[in-house]
Amino acid sequence: MYVVTADQVGSRVDIDRSAAMQAELQGAFGDRLLLPVDQTAGDEVQALTEDPDTALSLVLHLARDGHWSIGLGVGGIRTPLPDAVRKAAGPAFIAAREAVDTAKRSDGRFALRAAEPPAGTRPPADVEALIRLLLVLRARRSDPGWEVADLVANGRTQKQAAATLGISDAAVSQRLKTAMWSIDESARPALVRLLAELDPDRR
Repeated sequence: MYVVTADQVGSRVDIDRSAAMQAELQGAFGDRLLLPVDQTAGDEVQALTEDPDTALSLVLHLARDGHWSIGLGVGGIRTPLPDAVRKAAGPAFIAAREAVDTAKRSDGRFALRAAEPPAGTRPPADVEALIRLLLVLRARRSDPGWEVADLVANGRTQKQAAATLGISDAAVSQRLKTAMWSIDESARPALVRLLAELDPDRR
């Protein structure tokens, strides 16, 4: 199982963003979560999923927003599940708490902890480092780069993206190259596989 715990950065001097992010994540990923996204301790949001692709997507979504320290915990959870994430418990939740505390002082404001990594898998620290590299790469992407990347990610061809934006096909290609879209696209499936290996329930 995968628990994502995100703590708002600078909440004492900023508006409370947790309720809005809770609704945003629920709208985008609700059908892939085991329980609704929850608001836990004050300005924290938390989500629970059994799908490694959804776990990575949650991390990427929160990181792109730019206002969160993000912890990803992998491991078992106590069953039966309660009716709210904040009431749930288990090694994955403990791992997520340790991860978000570490994320507050880490590059990319992200950390990963695995409570019970199966023998023979890649060390969780290696997976954490690779995800952090992707986060840093995406953080450097310009608004025009995101504009094109979002269209392509949602199924548009480069030609269709060019028509939508009113720019040339060559301009779309250059934006995608500058945004390092091909690296992003190839890295994500590999990271999902590595996350799947860390979950003892998927072995």
